[in-house]
Amino acid sequence: MSIQAPEIRQVQVTRYVTPLREGGSLPAIAEADDGFLYVLKFRGAGQGLKALIADLLGAELARAIGLKVPEIVFAQLDEAFGRTEPDEEIQDLLKASVGLNLGIHYLSGSITYDPNVSKLSPELASKIVWLDCLIMNVDRTVRNTNMLSWNQELWLIDHGASFYFHNSWEGWKAQAQRPFLLVKDHVLLSQASELEKADAECSKMLTNERIQTIVQSIPEEWLMPDPVFRDAEAQRQAYASFLEQRIAHSGIFLNAALDARKIII
Repeated sequence: MSIQAPEIRQVQVTRYVTPLREGGSLPAIAEADDGFLYVLKFRGAGQGLKALIADLLGAELARAIGLKVPEIVFAQLDEAFGRTEPDEEIQDLLKASVGLNLGIHYLSGSITYDPNVSKLSPELASKIVWLDCLIMNVDRTVRNTNMLSWNQELWLIDHGASFYFHNSWEGWKAQAQRPFLLVKDHVLLSQASELEKADAECSKMLTNERIQTIVQSIPEEWLMPDPVFRDAEAQRQAYASFLEQRIAHSGIFLNAALDARKIII
């Protein structure tokens, strides 16, 4: 049975609501022509298009292994948008972000997950740790959990700090078989007592076919020319190859996570 590609809608941004002054990327809450609010990640932000690609891939990989992620949309920003914005910094950001950006459905009323207040099931915690080891997500720590509690369920957000090796593609193939040593700082590592089970289950779900459907969702205009690759499709296939090889050798990052966990419990 063939695996369907992620269904990612495209919306038109109609109203800038308010900035979310978190980190250096200046995301914002914005309204789209479908009437919904989104957390908008801008292509013109300091982290650029690479962060949007990482966010997209991380979210869809999480969804593929059964984790909850708010809906992702492609958000079109027109040239005329933001001309009346009084804040010069925001206006510059909007001008630099004309085109396709990334929108994440705004979970109104959600609260940041606090590990001191509530615990997750070992199965859920282990899946999240496994995912973050796979994609090399450095940003799921006690200081910044990037998880929300909404409608009594846990939702993952913001994977833009993943795949950090793609900021310089030189030597990227070697990254696939390297342990993720920063797992030692993962906010859920102490709760992740079923990592071996998560590895077995998630590896089976992320088949090469499913990975291909996910990487094909990367918009052409986000894949900027790079001297390492002959074209955009070759760059897409680099992401696919990285993931396929990393899963094939998942024991490397699994053992690193198990060793890190032994130290903290």
